[in-house]
Amino acid sequence: MAYTDHRTLRRALRREIAGTIGVLTDEHDFRAMRRHDSFVFDDHATYLKHVEAVLRTRALQGSHTTVALFDPEEYVHWCAHHGLDPDNPVSRTRFTAEHAATGPAVPYDGRPLTDLMNTLVDEAVRRATWEYATTLLARLGLCASCGEDLGHAAFARASRLVSRILDSAPPGHRHLVVSVSGPPESLVAVLHADDTDDGVHIDEAEALEFTTVLAVGLATSGPGGLVMRTSTPGAPDRIHGWRIRSNGLLPLTAGEVFDAYCTDTETGEIIPPESNVDYCASPDLTDTDPGPDHHH
Repeated sequence: MAYTDHRTLRRALRREIAGTIGVLTDEHDFRAMRRHDSFVFDDHATYLKHVEAVLRTRALQGSHTTVALFDPEEYVHWCAHHGLDPDNPVSRTRFTAEHAATGPAVPYDGRPLTDLMNTLVDEAVRRATWEYATTLLARLGLCASCGEDLGHAAFARASRLVSRILDSAPPGHRHLVVSVSGPPESLVAVLHADDTDDGVHIDEAEALEFTTVLAVGLATSGPGGLVMRTSTPGAPDRIHGWRIRSNGLLPLTAGEVFDAYCTDTETGEIIPPESNVDYCASPDLTDTDPGPDHHH
């Protein structure tokens, strides 16, 4: 009886333990992992089926599992740094646990694994975009004339502009996209905003990334733009747009918004306009407190 009680208690305790699994999301990473003899899978599709089966089983048992990206190249460097054997499942477990705490990871919620992996990859891209944009802002340094941190000033201005966009937007679901062209790389960030009883709801991580990318455009005067699509039940979608300039956002006319949406950026050919969509003149978002002019 005591033995049974111990088993019952331990089974209950196991349900209190959260787990993490690192997933190889593409064939390239899977092939890199096959170099290790202790990695027993030889087919990526079969590997993913078993991963999904394990996730479902754990969920049925009441266990919580976090799914993280597993980067084989980063894993090998990590093992070398810590003096661990990369061809050892225990090393992979330690790497996964450590990187899930700081890297891209999402909880398993019963969705198909393919959907979960798309979310995971999107999160990784968002994080990489934010880190790269943050690095660009940090490299700007101080204004030679007034000593102000140029990156901080650009971020503050971008924050004010995002607030003005959301304040001036019609009610509904808002989908905003900001893009800043290279070199060496182009940056794109997305922000969703929804009306709730408590005001406008936005995801803080999305807002941080979006504002940082906009700040890069304002600080570098790189070619870029911002568009906002507002959707309201029973009404046509409304699309507004702005060009990014060093001193703020230049509103586009209705015709310019139409041209931007209905022209193929690679070929220059006309794309048929969407039905039930209004291409609108955009409001002036002149910053009433633009801060110091760093062209002095």
